[in-house]
Amino acid sequence: MSKPKKTPAKNPAPINLSDPQYYFNREQSWLEFNNRVLHEALDPRTPLLERLKFLAIFSSNLDEYFMVRVAALKQQVEAKVSKLTPDGSKPQEQLDAIHKRLLPMVTQQHAYFDQTLRPKLAANGIHIFDYIDLNQEQRNYLHRYFKEQVFPVLTPLAVDPSHPFPFLSNLSLNLAVVVRDPNTQEELFARVKVPQVLPRFLQLPGDLQWQQKGKSSVWTGVPLEQVIAHNLEALFPGMDIQEYHPFRITRNADLTVEEDEAEDLLLAIEQELRKRRFTGSAVRLEIQAVMPPAVRDMLKDELDLREQDVYVVEGLLGLKDLMSFVGLPVPELKDPPWTPVVPPRLRNSQSPIVLGKSMLDFGDGEDIFTTIRQGDVMLHHPYHSFAATVQRFITEAAHDRSVLAIKMTLYRTSGDSPIVSSLIEAAENGKQVAVLVELKARFDEENNINWARKLEQAGVHVVYGLVGLKTHTKIVMVVRREDGFIRRYVHIGTGNYNPKTAGLYTDVGLLSCREDLGADLTDLFNYLTGYSRQISYRKLLVAPVNMRDRFLALIRREVEFCQSNADSGMGSCGRIVAKMNALVDPQIIVALYEASQAGVKIDLIVRGICCLRPGVEGVSENIKVISIIGRFLEHSRMFYFFNGGDEEVYIGSADWMQRNLTRRVEAIVQVEDPIIVMELQEILGVMLADNRQAWDLQPGGHYSQRRPPANNPEVSSQQILMDMAMN
Repeated sequence: MSKPKKTPAKNPAPINLSDPQYYFNREQSWLEFNNRVLHEALDPRTPLLERLKFLAIFSSNLDEYFMVRVAALKQQVEAKVSKLTPDGSKPQEQLDAIHKRLLPMVTQQHAYFDQTLRPKLAANGIHIFDYIDLNQEQRNYLHRYFKEQVFPVLTPLAVDPSHPFPFLSNLSLNLAVVVRDPNTQEELFARVKVPQVLPRFLQLPGDLQWQQKGKSSVWTGVPLEQVIAHNLEALFPGMDIQEYHPFRITRNADLTVEEDEAEDLLLAIEQELRKRRFTGSAVRLEIQAVMPPAVRDMLKDELDLREQDVYVVEGLLGLKDLMSFVGLPVPELKDPPWTPVVPPRLRNSQSPIVLGKSMLDFGDGEDIFTTIRQGDVMLHHPYHSFAATVQRFITEAAHDRSVLAIKMTLYRTSGDSPIVSSLIEAAENGKQVAVLVELKARFDEENNINWARKLEQAGVHVVYGLVGLKTHTKIVMVVRREDGFIRRYVHIGTGNYNPKTAGLYTDVGLLSCREDLGADLTDLFNYLTGYSRQISYRKLLVAPVNMRDRFLALIRREVEFCQSNADSGMGSCGRIVAKMNALVDPQIIVALYEASQAGVKIDLIVRGICCLRPGVEGVSENIKVISIIGRFLEHSRMFYFFNGGDEEVYIGSADWMQRNLTRRVEAIVQVEDPIIVMELQEILGVMLADNRQAWDLQPGGHYSQRRPPANNPEVSSQQILMDMAMN
């Protein structure tokens, strides 16, 4: 990291740094993030199936946004909440702004899929047809398929005085069907749910695939709802089908658990999960433009929605289901494959080979604990293999005769987690195993409950977190007896212990056996599993205990360094580089503004929400903010402070948000190994130089995508980091 240069101190008139004009609205900032995701789908430099992937991610992100953020704002409006956000917005004003900003984005998404992506996919052998485009032989096949595979699953629901409007489940795709009774000429309404247990897109068999110059296509098929729509006479025999219209709804899906009153948190969350499937007010209705006003108004009224909650699109609904095409075997339409590597420090040690349950061959090389004793090990996923590092660390611990205990936190993990399997085997091998499973991890609650029960059945001590707090920290501690002494090995990371997302998210982690870290993690686990009011730690920054205060102190230390240098006439000043997922916390933002005013040079790499307004004269002209959107989801958190030349780097699980600093248990650790400090600085430097996937946040709130200077090559930070890992 280059040394900061001095900026002459200014003496501006006092500025109220809490003034709403210096803050971006959180919801609008998130929409700008999702717009950057959409841009990856629109960018012709992105491989074709990767564009389809980003299109699906854009839709999936929006689903969660409506289920949580929009739902919360609607509840605030209903409760007549008048409290303003830091940018000075009321709940209804935010809902109005969301609708206004989102409409053109959704329109652009659907137009691009229909007019650009669909033809390009067809040109490459992937044919997503409409039913009306099929020939008779193909229709005959789908008619038979419908009768055999689809019809038995369907349940048409009439709506009339004796049949009340049915409950529509969250994120369900439905058909609004209007039929006419030929005897009475009365028009009747019914709803048919498109079953989620069947594939959204039905593939035709090989002999009915689209042929181009005698060459079979990669995939040919149609959306499931169109197959149902063109066979409705089987569901309504004797009736005249007048019209049908697809529609999709989104409901409030956030859990509300009164933890203080719950005698059994596991049971309380299970009950809330069951209720979430069948309750939750509707927050969005998606329809096609051809739906007539009468049907539209009926749906809107029955769902108790306003016109603002209706999103009209051209073409298919529910584009997140396009993700199913990303797995097609056409590598030329995807990013080049990437195989994570084993970090150099671990290449010379023998990785265990799983032969069967509780049977491992550790080979003749040194075990992972020997390597860690020789010095801290830095991990950078997905450039470094998760299986050969973190997973190996836990697996070896589960079978090492010298290991006495394993303690870890689990926030999210995969459905077939080898981590959980190793913890179960460790308990079966007689080791003391304690796991904190966070039941309140949003949309992973059910998965975590299932794993918690399996762990308990195996004899693992399972704790479900603290009342009022989510345990978001990513930590593991292994207690080992060595030559009559006890040594503690730790992993402190920024990412979940999930082998699947470890191949998609960028995260960093530290393997260490430093005594001070072992003591800190012991205290932290005692805080999580027992009764403790620990308020100080040796090396860790822990939320909600001391993290915000420590970060504020680190920022102010840079200010003091600038001020002392200005007084002495020295030629250097403070420097901060911070990478995170979101920057929202007002206290942190004010501290950064004050640092900028003092001359501290600040670079922020914020993937998603950023409420700080950079580049404002007299307030933040020394602050730059970039966002990187690429093939890997930027998930790591790293914090660099110049500290007068005695540079410090921290990593950990927390973003600079109120929820992370106040309502979650988080851990940040200072990296002390000078070689690792240099490696992390190099990673940050590579990201700051990105001109392929980096976006600069402008003072007005929009992002501009970086472009390389004329005749200069594109620099993708993720590609460079892949190249660095290989070398």
